[in-house]
Amino acid sequence: MNSDLEQLLDATERAMQTPRVEYRGRVHVGVDLGTAYTVVLVLDENFQPLVGTYRFAEVVRDGLVVDFIGAIDLLKELKRKVEARLGFELTHAATGFPPGVPRAEVRATANVLRGAGLECTNEIDEPSAANAVLQIRDGAVVDVGGGTTGVAVLRDGQVIYTADEATGGTHFSLVIAGALNIPFEDAEKLKTDAGEQARLFPLVQPVMEKVGAIVSKHIARYDVHEIYLVGGTSMFPNMGQVIERVTGVKTIVPPKPLFITPLGIAMNDKIR
Repeated sequence: MNSDLEQLLDATERAMQTPRVEYRGRVHVGVDLGTAYTVVLVLDENFQPLVGTYRFAEVVRDGLVVDFIGAIDLLKELKRKVEARLGFELTHAATGFPPGVPRAEVRATANVLRGAGLECTNEIDEPSAANAVLQIRDGAVVDVGGGTTGVAVLRDGQVIYTADEATGGTHFSLVIAGALNIPFEDAEKLKTDAGEQARLFPLVQPVMEKVGAIVSKHIARYDVHEIYLVGGTSMFPNMGQVIERVTGVKTIVPPKPLFITPLGIAMNDKIR
């Protein structure tokens, strides 16, 4: 990873903690309605992170909005929190969606933004959003979210193929919950505990291998020499190694992969 990208991702992480900013220019806003986390991120007019926030919530399942009212209420709450730190109201945002979902579901995601008082300026598939940050010319971007794994194959900087299948971090939690006989919510917390992840690895390794098999299937027809993993699930230790072993393709996990797709969505906010 180049140093500029690392600095941008470091700045994004800091933006999630920044209590207040003094800025009155135009902003780019991204809303990532994920299966596990909903993220709101605000950039300045030069695409540098200002403030952001995120919250675990089960309002989306496998890329589909399953709790429309809950999604709107959550986004309204996150919007208010970000606005308090900015000192002004947000009026527009871009949003993302897993590739391959029905167009009606993409509209539903945009309608969540509208219900929360935001004009939806753009809708972009999540792997393409991630590549707005990574700037990969040739290879594959794999966005392993809570519910789905999205794959985008790039050639000469252009997305030439996308696909999405249901397997992701939620499936890690389901396996952990079943194996340890604990509630799903407890498994979600345990999964992100760095002190527990080595113990949990043998339980979730088959799910990682399933992700690798999904990626292998979708890149088989293309000459892919590098895979870039993004999404919160990519942070689980050894995820990259397992995907590389299954696919036989060099696999890179950029720093702070949770923030890459939301950052790319915000970069695609087409402010007028």
